[in-house]
Amino acid sequence: MLNRAELIGRLGKDPEVRYTPDGTMVTNFSIATTESYKDKSGEKVQKTEWHRIVTFGKLAEICGNYLTKGKLIYIAGKIQTRSWDNKDGVKQYTTEIVANDMKMLDSKGTDDRRGNAGAPADQASTGGEPDQDVPF
Repeated sequence: MLNRAELIGRLGKDPEVRYTPDGTMVTNFSIATTESYKDKSGEKVQKTEWHRIVTFGKLAEICGNYLTKGKLIYIAGKIQTRSWDNKDGVKQYTTEIVANDMKMLDSKGTDDRRGNAGAPADQASTGGEPDQDVPF
């Protein structure tokens, strides 16, 4: 069976950085993908979807250091739905992409707010599986 997602989109905001109890770095961020089409009347319509992304370990370090709001990136990983009980005891669900590959697609000469123009890590991937019991 196959569980793989590949997306190209822009970051909605800078990644949030956290750490698991064992010290593994985790980043969370969202990217937007947009498709355009013409409706029945011939008008151009744009539809934007937001995708939650989570990264772990070395890939999380790279994302946390080099990604910023608006950056165009490629993400590949698996689709995962997880659940938890909120503070009122109500079960909550979220579906996200657990990324194991990321490539920055903006030109290397593009400067960003952190001054990382032409950052050496313009792509990254990890082979390990993340800890499935990470509390966010």
